[in-house]
Parts: sequence; structure tokens; C-alpha cells
Amino acid sequence: MADEAVERSESPQARLARKITLLLDLYESRGTGPLSYREVSEAMSQQGTPLSRSRWAYMRSGDSSLAMDQDLLQNLAAFFGVDRRYLLDDSTEIPELVEAQLNLLRSMREARVKNFAARQLQDLSPETLARLREVIDEHVRSEDEGS
Repeated sequence: MADEAVERSESPQARLARKITLLLDLYESRGTGPLSYREVSEAMSQQGTPLSRSRWAYMRSGDSSLAMDQDLLQNLAAFFGVDRRYLLDDSTEIPELVEAQLNLLRSMREARVKNFAARQLQDLSPETLARLREVIDEHVRSEDEGS
């Protein structure tokens, strides 16, 4: 409920910035590394909607109405492979594909945390490591149930 109130009080530009950040995270989670401004800019130029560095910065920060260009948003949605309504529609709904990718991203991040912990804690006994994993798994399950 609190999240819904915060989302409703956000400006359309702030909601758009959050959506773009999510798309950038999903892009990076595919193993291609972070997406650079240059890559996005070149793709937008090819689609006929040039994107300046300052406009991209405004779009990512949610600070300007310049972020709301409909043609640019439509081309960005196509670039990221999501339904254009995701960026054009001001609602807070997340398309099924993005939601599925978010769940995958969450799992990948959790796996990275587990792998990091295993490497850092290799001097601990197997019993202690097993208990740590149980605690992490319990925490993840409780967060999933709360969602």
C-alpha cells in the first residue's frame, strides 16, 4: 500500500526514469554488460529520434519534461524489446515480459550473493555454511510472500 501511494505521488517523469532504470538493469542482466549512452544514442538516431546526452541524463533522473517525447519513448521501447505502452502509458503496470525478466534478474542477483558469500566464507564449517544458506533462503521466501 505504501508503495502505491509513493508511485501515485511521483511525477510522470520520475515514473519514466524508474522504468528506464529497470530496462537498463534487465539489459545488463542478460550478460551483455552495462548499456552505454553511445549505444542507445546510435540506436535512436537510426530510428530517426536523435538522443542528446543531456536529454538521456534528464530521462534517467526524471528531472525534465523533455523526457516525455512520444516518438523517442516508442523507439526506446522497441530497442529494449518491450511493448511501447510500457514507456508511453503513465500507469504503473509492468508488462508480463518485464515482470518475468525482473524475477529472473532477482534470482540472478540472489545467486551472485550466494556465490560471493560461499567464496568469502570458505573457511567456515560445512554446517555453518548450510545454516547461512538456509537463512538467506528463508529471507528470500519471506520477501516473495510479502510481494
